[in-house]
Amino acid sequence: MNLENLTTVHSLASQYEVAIAFFENLGELGLIEVIAIDETYYVHHDTIFKVEKIIRIHKDLDVNLEGIDVVLNLLDKIETLQQELIAAQNSLRVHH
Repeated sequence: MNLENLTTVHSLASQYEVAIAFFENLGELGLIEVIAIDETYYVHHDTIFKVEKIIRIHKDLDVNLEGIDVVLNLLDKIETLQQELIAAQNSLRVHH
């Protein structure tokens, strides 16, 4: 696997001031994919935005990991509904 697109969990834990176990728990809950290579754990760069969102929810709102899972699911649902609403509005504009 190409390590260019990966960041170590250790460096992320240090950067965001959270325990390494926090990332392990996120991986176990399926909230992010944690990749193990030669006994080092990594997160793909594409996941960093989601990691930052999770950490903000966890720290700023004091939400536990299970609550974060619920919040992320609700945010995904809101985004889907917003996209459906925009599509319906665009469809109405075309027909009028």
